[in-house]
Amino acid sequence: MKHMLNLTVFVLLAACVTINVYFPAAEAEEAADRIIDEVRGASDESTPAESGQSQLKEQQREPHRLAVIAERILMLVTTPAHAQAQVDFNASSPAVRKLEGSLKQRFPSLLPHYQSGALGLTQEALVAIRDRNLIPLAERNKVLQLVAEQNADWNALYRETAKANGNPGWEQDIRNTFTKRNIAKLDQGWYYQSADGSWKKK
Repeated sequence: MKHMLNLTVFVLLAACVTINVYFPAAEAEEAADRIIDEVRGASDESTPAESGQSQLKEQQREPHRLAVIAERILMLVTTPAHAQAQVDFNASSPAVRKLEGSLKQRFPSLLPHYQSGALGLTQEALVAIRDRNLIPLAERNKVLQLVAEQNADWNALYRETAKANGNPGWEQDIRNTFTKRNIAKLDQGWYYQSADGSWKKK
């Protein structure tokens, strides 16, 4: 009887806790940077110093993670609370890994057209034909096909990343994060679309 009473009290306490899941923007930006670098091949060029800095940052984040876990446990066993769910944007799935591989494989074929200004990045974190006249006629159909395939994979990646983190509703937030980080990481001379739809050169 006593065990049943304890179980009832525990269930009632748990029912009082409301979990509000907020979009973790900082973690999403870190994941976006990693994927963008991976697709563009930049991740292979990291120096030992950069690698050491990355490890140091990871070590610095560990106490914070432990503190968050401890705080969440405390909130669960004391009073009703609104808790922020911790998600892992490095969480992956076979679908996400396959999409990253396809995006990376096509990128070298598209690179010259980013550099020439024929292609640009949109506010929806996709690839667009900015000026088709800059694409040689003999290559135009192939480039159009590559752009369509690349955009299909980017769209799927945003969707699958949200699903891999258990929050399909975050797809637009993830897309917005990639838009921001893509623009920040563009090479000089590449084009991107501004909020009003006009093209700007970095």
